[in-house]
Amino acid sequence: MRIVVANDHRGVGAKERVKALLTGLGHDVQDLGAAGPGSVDYPEYAILVAGGAHQDPPVRLPARHRLGMCIAANKVHGARAANCRDIVDAELSRRHNDANVMCLAADLVGDDLMERMVRAWLDTPFEGGRHARRLDKIAKYEDAHGR
Repeated sequence: MRIVVANDHRGVGAKERVKALLTGLGHDVQDLGAAGPGSVDYPEYAILVAGGAHQDPPVRLPARHRLGMCIAANKVHGARAANCRDIVDAELSRRHNDANVMCLAADLVGDDLMERMVRAWLDTPFEGGRHARRLDKIAKYEDAHGR
């Protein structure tokens, strides 16, 4: 699977760990994030990574940072970014919301938990059913209002 990662200046180290994990799992990883610790504006990276979220087939997109990145990513048509703080968030964001952008707080999640969250997020299928009906309503709103 092709997976795009991005980060702001605070998420460089975490991004590198996630890239190594994803590559080790056999995924094709594209890095669109900041390369160093110099201050950058996270919306630019969130929009870059979320821009591919609507592709068919869907592209899974673990992202870096968290709240601001999630807000910015969700402004992109077709993006369903989830602010994941634990394994339950990671699983439910996929199972119930078919999230295609995963936002992690690089400085709040340890390496072991981050790896387990990414694995759970990638391995959890969308449940469909009543959840698909709800996502259809969101998509119709997006289409009607030009988001």
